[in-house]
Amino acid sequence: MVTTAQLAWPIDWDAAFDNMGHVPDAAEMMARGAEQAAAFRGAARAELDLAYGPGPRNRFDLFRPEGDAVGLVVFVHGGYWHKFDKSFWSHLAAGPLAAGWAVAMPSYTIAPEGRISQMTGEVAQAVAAAAERVAGPIRLIGHSAGGHLVSRMACADAPLAADVAARLERVVSLSGLHDLRPLLDTKMNDILALTGEEAAAESAALLAPRMDLDTLFWVGAAERPEFLRQTRLIAEVWGEGGARARDHYDPGHNHFSVVAELADPGSDLVRALIG
Repeated sequence: MVTTAQLAWPIDWDAAFDNMGHVPDAAEMMARGAEQAAAFRGAARAELDLAYGPGPRNRFDLFRPEGDAVGLVVFVHGGYWHKFDKSFWSHLAAGPLAAGWAVAMPSYTIAPEGRISQMTGEVAQAVAAAAERVAGPIRLIGHSAGGHLVSRMACADAPLAADVAARLERVVSLSGLHDLRPLLDTKMNDILALTGEEAAAESAALLAPRMDLDTLFWVGAAERPEFLRQTRLIAEVWGEGGARARDHYDPGHNHFSVVAELADPGSDLVRALIG
């Protein structure tokens, strides 16, 4: 297999994926978000740390709206498959909750303890467990590495049970990565331990999509060029193959501000997810 290091043009792939280094107040934004998440959990109608599997990180939080839920939104967090957990993002449930949707937020086994292929399976398990508790349609949204993982749920080979897959209406991949092969040439791969075979097998842009599913690939217009490229890549590849795939470039938003829009019930992102 040809790796990115063997291509004709030189690319600094570490810089290409360095979101923290290219958003000056990224650390402050993350710290504020963690505080907002903790405050939100304390005030919300929430069922916390529900098990969906045997692993210590196989847990999800479920936030319920007032009254009966319209359906279920599952948010899958990012962190380049080796950082963070569900507790950093609880406040982002506010947007869908205001529209009457229940919101599940799972953690999953991260690297180096878990491989990306394992994470794909765990997210499918988390969706199924949340679906047992909330009736109605299901919509998925994931950010960054989570955007990759929800895109995998939109693939024809996604490890979702048939009854859960039948309820899945829409998948929104937010700042997702869909061709993992460039990661082989990053220092991050010392943690991820991706092989060429696994990178290809877990790259949604290289896989067949579900043709009956609405998929939206959303990215901040001010993000790193690689994230814009990967968003355009999968939308074009899947769209040209006949899938219901669209891409959107959110003006003025970077990798961290774009996901914060999920907390705003009136944001374009929330309308796109549940509208």
